[in-house]
Amino acid sequence: MSAPQPRAHVADIRSRLHDIIRRRSFGRGEITLASGRKSDFYFNLKPTMLDAEGAALLAELTLDALAGENIDYVGGLEMGAVPLAGAIAQLSFMRGKPIQAFFVRKKPKEHGARLSVEGLAPGESLSGKRVVIVEDVTTTGGSAIKAADAVRESGAEIVMVLTMVDREEGATETFQDAGLAFRSLYKAGEFLKS
Repeated sequence: MSAPQPRAHVADIRSRLHDIIRRRSFGRGEITLASGRKSDFYFNLKPTMLDAEGAALLAELTLDALAGENIDYVGGLEMGAVPLAGAIAQLSFMRGKPIQAFFVRKKPKEHGARLSVEGLAPGESLSGKRVVIVEDVTTTGGSAIKAADAVRESGAEIVMVLTMVDREEGATETFQDAGLAFRSLYKAGEFLKS
């Protein structure tokens, strides 16, 4: 068994992940966003989130961004938050500081337990827990606000909203108005200028 490799410098990880996002998840061309707005560029982070290296690097940068925050759970609105939350939970466990994961359904299932918040074991609750809402790409912040509302209804304390890519189209103001701290790993401008 070989010795574990030292962790790469955060700037190196950030640069490598930028390259992966640019190659796998960024494009030009007219598109209608989830917010209903039109744009001439887009991010589809699923090819990055579901890529082995991309998932690992997203989780690594996210955990580095959350260092010192004493987080109990991480999750957000389906579908974008699901692979993120899973990768973050797995890496947090491997680092010896587990953060549990969950996701919020866009609308509760009409059968079974009819839950909005999924991934919790029977008897497990977000009540009193410190939670970070994660999102793959944020435009206006509306999707993350839906997740935050469901999580607040569960009694959790929302520490912040953390997005992988902020399109810089109003989310900062949306979260400020909602009283939520907001951070991003990348800004859209970092991809538009290169």
